[in-house]
Amino acid sequence: MYTSFFGLKENPFNLTPDPRYLYLSRYHREALDHLLYGINERKGFIAITGGVGTGKTTLCRALLNRVVQTTKSALIFSSFISDLELLRAINQEFGIGKGSGEETKKECLDTLNSFLLETFRKGGNALLLIDEAQNLTHNLLEQIRMLSNLETEKEKLIQIVLVGQSELKTLLASPSLRQLNDRITVRYNLRPLDSNDIRGYVEHRLAIAGGAGAVRFTEGAFNKIFVYSEGNPRRINAVCDRALLIAYSGEKHAVTKSIITKAIGDLYGESEIAPVRGKKTFRKSLFIVLFILMFIAVVGLAAWNFRGHISGFLSDSAVTSEPESPNPVADALILDRKASLAGLLELFFSDPKRNGQSGDHGNIRVASVHMAPEYFPMLKKPFRVNITAPQGDALIRDRYLLIQEVKPDGALAVDPEGKLRPVSREFILEHWGGQVSWVYPDGNSIPLKMGMSSPRVRAIQEGLIQLGYLMKPTGNYDGQTVEEVKRFQEDFGLTADGVCGPQTMALLNQMSDK
Repeated sequence: MYTSFFGLKENPFNLTPDPRYLYLSRYHREALDHLLYGINERKGFIAITGGVGTGKTTLCRALLNRVVQTTKSALIFSSFISDLELLRAINQEFGIGKGSGEETKKECLDTLNSFLLETFRKGGNALLLIDEAQNLTHNLLEQIRMLSNLETEKEKLIQIVLVGQSELKTLLASPSLRQLNDRITVRYNLRPLDSNDIRGYVEHRLAIAGGAGAVRFTEGAFNKIFVYSEGNPRRINAVCDRALLIAYSGEKHAVTKSIITKAIGDLYGESEIAPVRGKKTFRKSLFIVLFILMFIAVVGLAAWNFRGHISGFLSDSAVTSEPESPNPVADALILDRKASLAGLLELFFSDPKRNGQSGDHGNIRVASVHMAPEYFPMLKKPFRVNITAPQGDALIRDRYLLIQEVKPDGALAVDPEGKLRPVSREFILEHWGGQVSWVYPDGNSIPLKMGMSSPRVRAIQEGLIQLGYLMKPTGNYDGQTVEEVKRFQEDFGLTADGVCGPQTMALLNQMSDK
């Protein structure tokens, strides 16, 4: 509407992430340098965080225009997807795969691996950039971590950039994602613009839009914009767009402090929700704090004067009321050793084919491993885990949580009455004791090792491929299989000897969809 009046070719303050409009403040330049360094040096994992509206997505778009032509890139901006949908989306972005949308996880990984190896052979690089990564589930993040296993002896075949809001830092710091967090070697937290950057930011966008001096912002306007926006580019765009509309309506070519004030009022009204940090707001906040402190002092004095009556009242109440459980949800789900084992067997035989038992007869055993909590989303079969006290610092003797099925946001647990109850991921992580057990069909307990060749070897290889390990399902237990088995054993806390014994086979069976 106002573009022709100011001699502009387009709207300079659109909220879309157009890389042409990226203003390289000191922080944005540092973030871009970190990204290019991590990608060019093949560091594997890179994490860029920042507040809402700080320009992360625009930075990502600009990055794609600056990487060398030999770098193949894939941009994923939808984070509410399954692990299989993620793999399909990655392959689609790289321009590989069947494109039918019916590929299995193994087919997707095979296709991606072949593409990465061919790209590396030609001297190229591969970049996977995931925006809004703070919305990814633990299961998806674990799948992404497994993609980092696609590597040669010396180089990472794919560079993975996680871009997200500040919550991503908290998410990655959680105990359940320790393995992924340890692999991130390049990090940067993008900060808002400084007050000195406001003029440069506004004039840069006007210049890109074709401005030739037909519109001018006064010094007071720049100061007011910074106070309102606190350096947040999205807020700057919103208030400047409204300010230009107000100036156009008044046929003015100068945007003054009063116009910016009116623009803020139009955006947020005259109420106090406008994020302006002025003296009036400070005085009002100070008054509220003083009032609260005075109120607390008065209540405290009254409580001291009537302490005897209050003490008697509380004592009488304590006689008639029962003490509440410190953790009623956990109490409702706790099973003892006998009940949890019986529940495991019942869950196994209720669906033996899904749980790995192909026939009516065969040997079964209870497999147990000590597992870190971050791996529980990868468990596909029913399992039990011993639990800790609510504070997570002491095991509760002979007490277990029985899980029928893991869900994206937690799991379905079996209570003492045999009923299913949903439990959150946070609940599981808080009470995780570490000793995981499940029923495993032990049809053939002969360990598999270097030089063997059989359908069992091929099944082990296919299970490892499904988990993201790099090999071909040949049926031959060759050197590559030994190395990948060792890597699997190291990742999940088993003895890394490269031999696929009962414990390794049991864990592979537990993590397999078959």
